[in-house]
Amino acid sequence: MTAAVRPAVRLLGQVWFWPAVVMLAVGSYRVGTPEPWRDEIATWTVSTRSLGDLLGLLRHVDASNGAYYLLMHGWTAVFGASPVALRIPSVLAMAAAAAFVALTAERLFGGRLAGVGAGLLFTVPPQVSHYAQEARAYALATCSIAAATYFLLRALERPGPRRWAPFCTAMVLAGVWHLVSWSTVLGQVAVVLLHARRGRAGTGRRILRQYPVALAVAVLPVLPVALLGSRQSGRQLGWLETPSFSDLVDFDGHLFGTERVAQAFALLALLALLLPGRRLPACQPLLLAVLPVVGVWSVSHSTTSYFLDRYLLFTVPAWAVLAGGGVAAGYRAVVDRAGGRRALGRIVSPRAAALTGGLLAAALLAAPAVAALPAQPGVRYAGSHTRSEEPFRAAASEIVAGYRPGDGMAAPMGDQSWAMVWPGISYYLPRSVRPFPVFVARSADDADELTPEACRQPAACLGDVPRIWLLVLGDTADPLASVAEDQAQVLRARYGAPDAVVPLGGLTLALLDRTT
Repeated sequence: MTAAVRPAVRLLGQVWFWPAVVMLAVGSYRVGTPEPWRDEIATWTVSTRSLGDLLGLLRHVDASNGAYYLLMHGWTAVFGASPVALRIPSVLAMAAAAAFVALTAERLFGGRLAGVGAGLLFTVPPQVSHYAQEARAYALATCSIAAATYFLLRALERPGPRRWAPFCTAMVLAGVWHLVSWSTVLGQVAVVLLHARRGRAGTGRRILRQYPVALAVAVLPVLPVALLGSRQSGRQLGWLETPSFSDLVDFDGHLFGTERVAQAFALLALLALLLPGRRLPACQPLLLAVLPVVGVWSVSHSTTSYFLDRYLLFTVPAWAVLAGGGVAAGYRAVVDRAGGRRALGRIVSPRAAALTGGLLAAALLAAPAVAALPAQPGVRYAGSHTRSEEPFRAAASEIVAGYRPGDGMAAPMGDQSWAMVWPGISYYLPRSVRPFPVFVARSADDADELTPEACRQPAACLGDVPRIWLLVLGDTADPLASVAEDQAQVLRARYGAPDAVVPLGGLTLALLDRTT
């Protein structure tokens, strides 16, 4: 074997390599197909602003996503802002998360089968592939927590500054990507106490001293984001309702994207916990998977709710690690001399036992993937035009087809600004098509907001445009009835009834023509 080939062979043999490659392929498949939905449009409209305008906006709204917007600001400056370009960072982050899942499972369960199995199983849940293709920070937070878990386990085995440093870095990144991901500390504390209790006396004391210090170092850069984000939480999270106990019970189906996949992962977790083998390692990912969910559910009964599946996506790597341990436990139960051959009554050869174990492991890996197949398209492409409540591209196409220089456009603002219609339509309009913004007092950039600021006196801000493209939420035959009353009065007085009304599935586009 030549010196040039040897590194490639070693790479192919790494436990993390194939899970990362598979996740990269799964995340890249049709990555540009779903139309950007309103949250992704927010990523685009913020990250493509000037740095000064971006920082000005963060003082008013969305500070908790500030680090992600800054990352995407640099990314879009180099790679552009197409749907594919906006989503590639999430694809790469999810591929890296699969690699860390594999490394964690190998370290916990002591075998390549557990590592590769866990990494491959991580690619299965529809929610994972969905958020691998979304231009938001959830994939980056998931990757950071997966990395923090791996580095935490390394540090607990041999505590020291060099091993705590990457853990601190991963936790800082997790916090600035998404603050809710720090609820993983609930699971980490339980794991740390478990190691401190079972380790040697000296090691246990070092762990109990060093982990709080490492956590304190990691929290310092996150504090400004947390403080600024807490001031804006009512505006950004006020739409979330207080979760009930049934929401907690049914949460696994939402977290994985389908109840069948959740059940398959639960069965594999039971194998890891109940079959003879390394039961103690299996308790650790279970704590990291369950305690953050319970903690966020409990906290969400106070003034603000944080209980949402995508906010807790970072717990899926722990479930995948546990499921990978279940695959390895099932294989060992068949193949190991102390387990498998005795269970088979010593009537088969070691080679036959190994073949049987291999088939069992393949079946355990395949079961969740098969269970996920029916739900994959619906979950992964929930933002596509046929399912979207924000058909921005369709509305923009209608405007482009009928546009005349001097046209105006009116779209939802104020208490309907959450729909992101203004930036959503702007994303698809070419530079040559720029309707006059009707009823707008200040642009989104000038107002340091995600959407334009509505004018308080509609007649003064109407302008003198011969035609107006009017967009309202929902499908309706009478779009003026869906407009604020003061705006509707002005429009009826100057333009009369719409010349054309086009329901688009979530939005209605109407053309008001004063000349007719």
